[in-house]
Amino acid sequence: MKEALFWKKLDGKKVQCQLCNQYCLISDGGRGLCGVRENHDGTLYTLVYGKVIAEHIDPIEKKPLFHFLPGTTSYSIATVGCNLRCSFCQNADISQASLTSLPLPEGEVRRGWEQRIPGEDRTPEQIVREALHNDCASIAYTYTEPTIFAEFALDVMKLAREQGLKNVWVSNGYTTKEALETVAPYLEAANIDLKFFNDETYWRICGCHLAPILETLKLYKKLKIWLEITTLIIPGQNDDEKQLTDIAEFIVKELGVNTPWHISRFFPTYKMNAVSPTPEATIKQAYEIGKKAGLKYIYAGNTLSDGMENTYCPKCGQVVIKRFGYDIERLDDKGKCKNCGTKIDLVE
Repeated sequence: MKEALFWKKLDGKKVQCQLCNQYCLISDGGRGLCGVRENHDGTLYTLVYGKVIAEHIDPIEKKPLFHFLPGTTSYSIATVGCNLRCSFCQNADISQASLTSLPLPEGEVRRGWEQRIPGEDRTPEQIVREALHNDCASIAYTYTEPTIFAEFALDVMKLAREQGLKNVWVSNGYTTKEALETVAPYLEAANIDLKFFNDETYWRICGCHLAPILETLKLYKKLKIWLEITTLIIPGQNDDEKQLTDIAEFIVKELGVNTPWHISRFFPTYKMNAVSPTPEATIKQAYEIGKKAGLKYIYAGNTLSDGMENTYCPKCGQVVIKRFGYDIERLDDKGKCKNCGTKIDLVE
């Protein structure tokens, strides 16, 4: 357990967490909405520092990041907990897991506020060492929301930078300005979910608001962190032409036409098992909406349609990176189109 960053004392022993845009007010002995930040006697602690619940080697394309270090692997870690409550969460077993106390070994006594948090104890040094040992080019803070384990992530990120590794966040975009500006000097790339373009839908399905996410996305761009956007298209929630157009036009206007947009098919999961999978036709419609809006790079995931995960030259349409699942074939010439010489927006 470690004292948290990004919080302030209020009257009495109450505190306000200022790590994410939930801005939780937490009484003594209570926790924030994420379930992993606890007020003890007027001091806020993170309960997940070094408590790694998931640890894997992934292709960077799985994040998904298609324009950042393509063809490399990323050492990917997470702790339990999340600051949103998405009804369609694909990692609900860890992000939405109940963080109530686990059974104690026989003879061990719990001292009131102490909790046994799931996860294997890891140090920043161990994470970085494993990433280097496995020839990874980066470390990804993913699977759950990296914001909620920012203290641990930040320590890992600093050490990773010293060792020549890049850092990647896969996030819901609900980080506060203060927290993101603190992390930014050590963060090279991020994939952020822009789930809806409707505040009521965001609140009903995820328990958060749209406006802070839009501001965070603009801040990522201002801080010069490589940014890619993902939208999971859910039938009846964000599959209408207006909402998809609004998302595409926001990306063009506020983030730039070179910002990749990943659109993905929904499949029934978690609390949305009764919702049908996204029709292939809807994915193709969204793809065309993105092109019409002026986006250079649009990708469709979880689809049977061929060619919609390839990178095409924005000038002549030639395939410059061909993708087969997470495998890629480079058809460019050192970041340029072989056919017309146009520079492709890649970070390598």
